[in-house]
Amino acid sequence: MALHDIRQPSDLRELSYAELSDLAGEVRDFIVQAVAENAGHLGSNLGAVELTLALHRVFDSPTDAILWDTGHQAYVHKMVTGRQASFESLRQAGGLSGYPNREESPHDYIENSHASTVLSYAYGLAVARDAGTDSHRHIVAVIGDGSMTGGMAYEALNNIGHSNQRVIIVLNDNGRSYAPTISNLTAGPTIREEAIADHPSLPDRITEKLSHSLTNIRLNPVYVRRQRRLEQFLRDLPYVGPQAEKGVEAFKAAVREFLQPPSFFEALGVRYVGPVDGHDVEALEHSLRNAIELSAEGPIVVHVLTQKGRGYSPAEDDDEKHLHDAPVFDPMVGPPPAVVTGYTQAFAEGIIKEAEADPRVVAITAAMAGPTGLLPFQARFPDRFFDVGIAEQHAVTGAAGMAMGGLRPVVAIYSTFLNRAWDQVVYDVAMHRLPVVFCLDRAGITGPDGASHHGMYDMALLAKVPGMRVLAPSSAEELQAMLHESIALADEGPVAIRWPRGAAVHVSEHEVGTGLLARRTREGDGTVALLAVGKMLADAQKAAELLAASGIDATVWDVRSCAPLDPAMITDAARHGGVVTIEDGIRDGGIGMTIADQVRAVSAAVPVKVLGLPARFIPQGSADRILSQLGLDAPGIATAARDLLAR
Repeated sequence: MALHDIRQPSDLRELSYAELSDLAGEVRDFIVQAVAENAGHLGSNLGAVELTLALHRVFDSPTDAILWDTGHQAYVHKMVTGRQASFESLRQAGGLSGYPNREESPHDYIENSHASTVLSYAYGLAVARDAGTDSHRHIVAVIGDGSMTGGMAYEALNNIGHSNQRVIIVLNDNGRSYAPTISNLTAGPTIREEAIADHPSLPDRITEKLSHSLTNIRLNPVYVRRQRRLEQFLRDLPYVGPQAEKGVEAFKAAVREFLQPPSFFEALGVRYVGPVDGHDVEALEHSLRNAIELSAEGPIVVHVLTQKGRGYSPAEDDDEKHLHDAPVFDPMVGPPPAVVTGYTQAFAEGIIKEAEADPRVVAITAAMAGPTGLLPFQARFPDRFFDVGIAEQHAVTGAAGMAMGGLRPVVAIYSTFLNRAWDQVVYDVAMHRLPVVFCLDRAGITGPDGASHHGMYDMALLAKVPGMRVLAPSSAEELQAMLHESIALADEGPVAIRWPRGAAVHVSEHEVGTGLLARRTREGDGTVALLAVGKMLADAQKAAELLAASGIDATVWDVRSCAPLDPAMITDAARHGGVVTIEDGIRDGGIGMTIADQVRAVSAAVPVKVLGLPARFIPQGSADRILSQLGLDAPGIATAARDLLAR
């Protein structure tokens, strides 16, 4: 059966294992072609092909809930649940989402594009099922691609084990998140294992054989039932029962410690089996079917080993990220080497300069060294670079500790992911007035990754934190100047610098501001003032030209410092006949609202029009198109100014 004949999961169950192998090859070719045409997540999906096929052959979705964490490994799941034809619009406006999407299919339960949450969802669904309010039979949580480095996953795992919820956890261990996974739970080879891989000794061969045999035994429900009877028999022995039972448990623990990965899961009350070859459909099905029977007694983890980027040589050969994500590319040759550009490149260059000048400067990231531009820093200062895994809360409080100890930590993180560490920003950093610099990439509308990845909230939230300074550069040169000044500004407390995805404007040294001051880039006749935040300055300047063509001479300000606002800018704005503020952050409670309050405090009669992002989830699409639709481009700004003056 060819790939185009797979319209629903039940179609997979008719195939032989030989046919499944051929199908897996077709699936990989399809994924490479789809991502080559539309960009998207490549390596993680290439590694999850056989696992997805096995899951949908063993479980009956959507009666059985298959939950994905992270959601970017679910392309194959989308393909076998009837959405192949939609891949031509992958990540496009109005098209197929790059993540599970509840509006697309009943097979998608959670729109999970932020990591480490699936076990909490699974716990909640299991509680609802057992309460009789949910009809799902089995709850299957697929967690991988670095998600087990996030603290929330461990909180949920502890709760699942303690409450003995009947959840089947599939740990998709590819040793990677975006980059190599920062965790001791992955089953990547040790130095010794690599050394003996080609020439294993007799003891090593025996150990490996025993390990696989033990996994097979522990997956056998007959063995489990007999084990339970033996434990009960020992427990009931007169006088020595408890000691005999403890002795057997100690022996089992010793065997597990020798032959298996550390018995971490079982210490939390979650049965562990594995590792299982994640590219052997037959072995996967055997393990999953036995896991179903064993889950009647409580939660179980099936540890699956997969290769990120499998079957596509450019992905297999990519040492940094196995083509975790890729731009549009020629599938015959693969994507060009990933390089940072725009604002991210400016940051990459700037932080190295600061670290060369100040030995206190250290860099912290949460599994995103490449995308945030920190790989050159890591190469230059390996002892001053810290990747903590997908653990934003830990990254922020870890930075607080470093700052307490005299360092100047720079936390480089996506704007949307900083939301996960809000408590830590407020109470662990700001309340202690610690010298931490937050560098927020992908702020504002990010485009094809959709609602979960737009950096909408950073300015509105951070500007409300006591003592926090919030800066928004309008050019690459402004970013580097702000980073340099932030190291000194941090003496009085934390600083946040936020910038957008994509190309950066370049300006001369005479077009760069200083400190916490705004910069007037165009002086008008007092009719209207346009106050623009960050990247929106370019559109505000174009809007001023459009207005000039219709006889309106606008003043333009580069806000630069969103918190605190420059009093000179507020005073100047208040002398105009109207004020328009422009930001690519959420409008309600945002920087424009604060500007309006301060302008009215100077002159209550001045009308202020606040432009920003609406308080709703914005789907994927081109960033420029989205901003245009929201009136956050030059024509939209010019129209808002005319309407304001007309009133």
